[in-house]
Amino acid sequence: MKFQIEEVTVYFPYEHIYPEQYGYMVELKRALDARGHALLEMPTGTGKTSALLSLILSYSLHHPPLKLLYCTRTVHEMEKTLSELRLLLPYLPPNRILALGLSSRKNLCVNPLALSAASRDSVDSACRRLTATWVRSATAADPSVPTCSFFESFDRAADAGPDNVLLPPGVYTLQDLRAVGRDRGWCPYFLARRLIPFASVVVYSYQYLLDPKVATIISREMQRECVVVFDEAHNIDNVCIEALSVSVRKQTLDGATRNLSRMAQEIDRLKATDANRLRAEYNRLVDGLAQRGNLPMTDAWFSNPTLPDDILKEAVPGNIRRAEHFLSVLRRLVQYLKGRLETENVETEGPVAFVSSVNSQAGIDQKMLRFCYDRLHSLMLTLEITDTDEFLHIQTVCDFATLVGTYTRGFSIIIEPFDERMPHIPDPVLQLSCHDASLAIKPVFDRFQSVIITSGTLSPIDLYPRLLNFNPVISRSFTMSLTRDCICPMVLTRGSDQLPVSTKFDMRSDPGVVRNYGRLLLEMVAAVPDGIVCFFVSYSYMDGIVNSWNEMGILQDVMQHKLVFIETQDVVETTLALDNYRKACDCGRGAVFFSVARGKVAEGIDFDRHYGRLVIMFGVPFQYTLSRILLARLEYLRETFQIKEGDFLTFDALNCEVVYRAYNGRDKLHNVLGE
Repeated sequence: MKFQIEEVTVYFPYEHIYPEQYGYMVELKRALDARGHALLEMPTGTGKTSALLSLILSYSLHHPPLKLLYCTRTVHEMEKTLSELRLLLPYLPPNRILALGLSSRKNLCVNPLALSAASRDSVDSACRRLTATWVRSATAADPSVPTCSFFESFDRAADAGPDNVLLPPGVYTLQDLRAVGRDRGWCPYFLARRLIPFASVVVYSYQYLLDPKVATIISREMQRECVVVFDEAHNIDNVCIEALSVSVRKQTLDGATRNLSRMAQEIDRLKATDANRLRAEYNRLVDGLAQRGNLPMTDAWFSNPTLPDDILKEAVPGNIRRAEHFLSVLRRLVQYLKGRLETENVETEGPVAFVSSVNSQAGIDQKMLRFCYDRLHSLMLTLEITDTDEFLHIQTVCDFATLVGTYTRGFSIIIEPFDERMPHIPDPVLQLSCHDASLAIKPVFDRFQSVIITSGTLSPIDLYPRLLNFNPVISRSFTMSLTRDCICPMVLTRGSDQLPVSTKFDMRSDPGVVRNYGRLLLEMVAAVPDGIVCFFVSYSYMDGIVNSWNEMGILQDVMQHKLVFIETQDVVETTLALDNYRKACDCGRGAVFFSVARGKVAEGIDFDRHYGRLVIMFGVPFQYTLSRILLARLEYLRETFQIKEGDFLTFDALNCEVVYRAYNGRDKLHNVLGE
């Protein structure tokens, strides 16, 4: 389908377009024309992604050069976006679009040796052990040193000329990139990194733009002529806050102590075998060069955790230039943090007071703290450390030090000796908590000409400009046009015995409430076909109520009608449970899936068609209101942005997408029950 919106010819991959899709495109074009930012809300299931891609790519063909950076929260959403883009591609002028997805090494690597590692950090470390420049140099002297044949083949092709590694125009999913890598013997991860400047569309994670540690490495070469889309961005404020927050536990400090001992041994070894390398690093630091310029892609570790404009552009302090002196400073810092974790009471203080305390008790001033991360990075490159996954603890400590030494507003240091929900279990944690979401996203607003924040639920939409501190040129909500009533919401406040039911903290464990919830579920599984999805307010509440139902015999009665599958905090277990849930729905047996409103499943999986005939929400997913971090953030929002506590808590709870995940289409019948 092809039509005009003013001067732009829009290429659309479907024969029909809904009124809200057309209105969405019109408002999106107005934002692009104004070279400003936009907030656009349109319900899930209305074709928001296809409308976004069609308009922006059609606009870019009429107004080149314009690159699209499409940010998603999960790999699943990334693949869905690329699939939608592949549907659009045949309707666009040929050979004009190169689109690709970029994810972590774990999702792109094809080297069996690196893929055998369990976690993402372990895969990164295994890759570094095979591709670091000093490892490759050692291979010339000793061919038995293992390297990555995929990277070596790709590097040789790239050295012969940049055009040699360019892929033909088209859409390349993660699976496609892996297939290209196996077919040509190239590394898919570094291939994708190399293709970013040449691509018209790049689909990747929020963190690649919002987290300074990653964004500085991945997205630093992006030009201003980019349209940035944050899709499903109803919780973008939480992503921004997490990018600048750090938690330090006793285990972290114990691991940091081991890391420092290992690094001291490496320094002693280097002094005996290659003292010139340490001397060269010292001379470089004297000259004011904390880093070695533009590092090869294989050597770049995480970048500085602070925002680019806040990184000090000056020489490293003299008292941490020598490696052994820097380790001594880190030991004192770790010892100080261990002492702070021994408190028996909750303590809260601002960065200024904390830095003053560190200075008086450990002799570490603010400037030394600000340089901790850069100095650690420089030292690890000098020591040629490849197993970076073993040094995550000291990296966390240096993250904390650099952030607390850089920012004086918008942060709190909160020390809790135990979790208030389990006061009998000692679990001390020191948290540097960011309260201002606008800090992380400000460089994105300043750097790119248009940033589009969109989701199926952004209500109340007028709160986002205050939370993120920006002025959108367009702010608009669209409703879904329906040809019939196909969703039936109900709110239940009493059980079948007329007793009140609620998930309020003082009522949720009441046996009568638990029994009435169980009877409700039993009645529904007996009457509703196919799949039923149940959302609980937290993992702990779900575990407790499922155990109670099992003791009451309710769970056994439910399984007489449908199979039961449960989301856990283990990704592999949850993925297996989801697959089996779908199989049970497909074969007609029917199933119930127990999930958590703020879990991974609720935020990234669509329960459409027969997979979600009924949604039951056991309570509204408010945050834990006694959390010290939440209380500190509410106080900051009230004082800085004049946002009331109740308004923010309601906004946060209602923007949880549990219902929208199950309702993904206008022509399917659904029921929604909630308390």
